Amino acid sequence: MEFKRTPDERFDNLVDYPFQPHYLQVDDTEGGELRIHYLDEGPADGEVVLLLHGQPAWSYLYRHMIPPLVEAGFRVIAPDLVGFGRSDKPTQTEDYTYARHVAWMSDWLMQLNLSGITVFLQDWGSLIGLRLVTAFPGRFAGVVLANGGLPTGPVPEAFSGPAKEAYETLPVVKAAELEACFRGTYEGGAPGIPGFLYWRKFCAESPEVLHPGDAIDLIGNASSLTAGEKEAFNAPYPDESYLAGARRFPSLVPLFHDDPEVAENKAAWEVLKQFDKPFMCAFADDDPVTAGGDKPFLEQVPGCQGIEHRTISPAGHFLQQDQPQQCVQAILDITGRA
Repeated sequence: MEFKRTPDERFDNLVDYPFQPHYLQVDDTEGGELRIHYLDEGPADGEVVLLLHGQPAWSYLYRHMIPPLVEAGFRVIAPDLVGFGRSDKPTQTEDYTYARHVAWMSDWLMQLNLSGITVFLQDWGSLIGLRLVTAFPGRFAGVVLANGGLPTGPVPEAFSGPAKEAYETLPVVKAAELEACFRGTYEGGAPGIPGFLYWRKFCAESPEVLHPGDAIDLIGNASSLTAGEKEAFNAPYPDESYLAGARRFPSLVPLFHDDPEVAENKAAWEVLKQFDKPFMCAFADDDPVTAGGDKPFLEQVPGCQGIEHRTISPAGHFLQQDQPQQCVQAILDITGRA
């Protein structure tokens, strides 16, 4: 598998990111290896907090959460998913599959041999992270789910054909129009078409390059990034050839009944329906991407019972950027450190 590795100097002197890099090699599933980068801060014998990012962010998203968690005595681990941050970046979009992402992070988790983990999940961090939780439930002590989910083909089978046809005819909107698409206010939008489908189409087909820093600033974010923060979010991607993973992720979300990994996610849900360890939902008050996504977890996961769930406010999709201290407090509360 061909991949690119971002030059180390791209990560020099990033704003509020003084952490030392750590690396592990994982099987790329084609007979080679890929290098995964992760942060590992705090006492080696501390209770483990695992922070998983989504698209198009990387571990930089957690820069303001890590120090207070370390101060509370936790060992804090924040990896970069393959294709993101300081991790290796396969160059072909077809190299990225949902199953491979789960396999890569499972390999990484087993090599670190982590246990007693409290995990904080957001965006694609939840699609991958919840698969880890359900594959290795004995290794996890608790879950904070923030602006995420575990989809199993939510489009009804009877509507799959028309929905796929409608998707094919969707326009590739401009980057500046994406927030309006998510919020249902895009003037050229088709009635009833979720904004996520426009985002999926944009990432897959647009000739326009939407750099991660701009995307994070654009998609439902409640606080604007500084120029230095945008530069840091963009640092792993010297040019568009490094962005195949970010481009691919939306197309991997299993929306239809016959999409890859629907059966595997349904099997994972059966484990979640038996998961009785603390499970907190901490969704933002102004996220047009995942609003209402906490409902199935609150209704079906036993570990949600008796937990003080909360709304992170004011915050958009990237609530770790908007309200890092509220996110830290959620972790402190679920672990009894409040």
